[in-house]
Amino acid sequence: MQNPCSPGSFSQPPAFETAWADQPACSRFVQRIRRRYTEQLSFLPAGPPTASAMQNTLEALLTSGLETGAALRVLRQLVMERLVVLDCGTPFSEQASPALKLVMRAMTELAELALDVAVRASQNAMDARFGRPQNADNERAELWVVGMGKLGARELNVSSDIDLIYVYDHDGQTAGRTDGRGQISNHEYFAHQVKAIYALIGDTTEHGFVFRVDLALRPNGNSGPAAISLAALEDYFQAQGREWERFAWLKSRVVAPLASVHSGRANALRGSVLPFVFRRYLDYGVFDALRSLHRQIREHAAKRCAGHPERANDVKISRGGIREIEFTVQLLQVVRGGQFPELRTRPTVDALQRLAKAGLMPQDTADALARAYDFLRNVEHRIQYLDDQQTHTLPTGDDDLAWIAATLGYRTCCLFLADLDTHRELVAQEFDRLLGGKADCKGCGKPMPGAHEGLPVIKGSLQGLEALLEAPPAAWPARFSARLHAWRNHSKITVLRDESRARLSQLVQRTAQWLADDQAGGAITEEAALRFIDWLEPLLRRESYLALLIERPTVHHRLLMLLGAAKWPARYLLKHPGVIDELANNDMPSERFDAPTFAAELQLRLDSLSFTG
Repeated sequence: MQNPCSPGSFSQPPAFETAWADQPACSRFVQRIRRRYTEQLSFLPAGPPTASAMQNTLEALLTSGLETGAALRVLRQLVMERLVVLDCGTPFSEQASPALKLVMRAMTELAELALDVAVRASQNAMDARFGRPQNADNERAELWVVGMGKLGARELNVSSDIDLIYVYDHDGQTAGRTDGRGQISNHEYFAHQVKAIYALIGDTTEHGFVFRVDLALRPNGNSGPAAISLAALEDYFQAQGREWERFAWLKSRVVAPLASVHSGRANALRGSVLPFVFRRYLDYGVFDALRSLHRQIREHAAKRCAGHPERANDVKISRGGIREIEFTVQLLQVVRGGQFPELRTRPTVDALQRLAKAGLMPQDTADALARAYDFLRNVEHRIQYLDDQQTHTLPTGDDDLAWIAATLGYRTCCLFLADLDTHRELVAQEFDRLLGGKADCKGCGKPMPGAHEGLPVIKGSLQGLEALLEAPPAAWPARFSARLHAWRNHSKITVLRDESRARLSQLVQRTAQWLADDQAGGAITEEAALRFIDWLEPLLRRESYLALLIERPTVHHRLLMLLGAAKWPARYLLKHPGVIDELANNDMPSERFDAPTFAAELQLRLDSLSFTG
């Protein structure tokens, strides 16, 4: 991490006691707003900009003669000025997270209001041109604006774009105008409406924009249609939906029109999204998808930093940034959320506490990540307060950096930067530990606990599956080798995808090593290994099981121990392979079954299903 506090890189700032007496006014963005909208600033009532206050202010702006698009843009300027004052104009403390929540809620409610207004205004305009869109029963077909990411989680940044996907509930034809003309397909109607919504929200005018809009997360990305029907979206999820898209849809929710949200009609979308995001069984296959996605983000960040070392201080996508906290949380939610509906929540900090309560993360780790998240988000907001730019990189100017430190309650920049490094180091270590990467402490250089959970790792290089089955190493037990050799032409083996073949090869070699490795305590017998082969064979097409055993060596080890203990566990596991999910519980080997506790846990899951969404 690039530390601007390193020798020679930061000059002594002015005395903090006097230099930032009017901290909000030091924002160049606030200065511009106050010059440009002196008369309109009084339109927004005093206090936090609530949804009702923003609605009243919008009506006042419209009454003053502004058209809809201009009124929405001016409203944003007024809300932003107010948020800087509320966030930076009062003393900051570690307990200031309520201010952060206020800012995120206000920005989210502003987006919801703006999108609702834009949907209704564009709908009226489209109806006048084409008549209303209809389903097979001649009822109005609806367009739903799906908020993704931070908008969906109600965690919107002060100067962020909004990730949107447009979904309409029914295909069909429009009614046409009263003169009998203008009839088009619903798909065409909603494509026109999406363009009209963008003009009201995303176009930059003399008053700026309301929100930058990004549609890249829609099915098939930028090459996909601007709006997609619910039926087509369901087909896409089943046939083409990619693993990384499950993370994107995790936080999704319909944000406009508000009438569809309040009526419950938009809940139909959730019925399609939930089975796509959350699978029935433990789903460790998403680990590789997240590794790939994170690698792409790291590579993108590295390219941005090439020749620009100051860009290394990106609090969002650099090592230990906001994105790694979000990935840590979302990975555990996607893996476990199919079985534990109580984990299906959108806000990051809430999800951290639910993960801790479910025993999937130590409570102190969840608390530390929550503190880091709040800290980094507060830093991110102050970076954006300076010039209303969509940036997450610490400024290089001494005055700007000093202003950020002062508004966070620090007397010097060096104290601020030291805490920033501490938070980011903790985040990076937890993320690396989760994905099984290197997690050495950057301060002392000592290794952090690894992904193999105290078990011996495979020594030497991994062999390809074909070579392994054709000629198992001579040192391997004879019966185990013969059983594997019989697999070489097995139909279930030959049709495996390359990824699954690699996982199977790793599992076989790990099992063989544990057979011979004294570190395993000699507890893994050849009989256990043979029963493992018998258990695995009918499940070769169930890639989630291969992924689970690869990502959790402890589960693999427990399974072998159980299979070696007696014949009946092997027979039971062959009939009920899903029971292996229970082996992922670290308390399982030492816990005694408690019927009341088990019943309470089942009731919690059942209750959680009723409010999922």
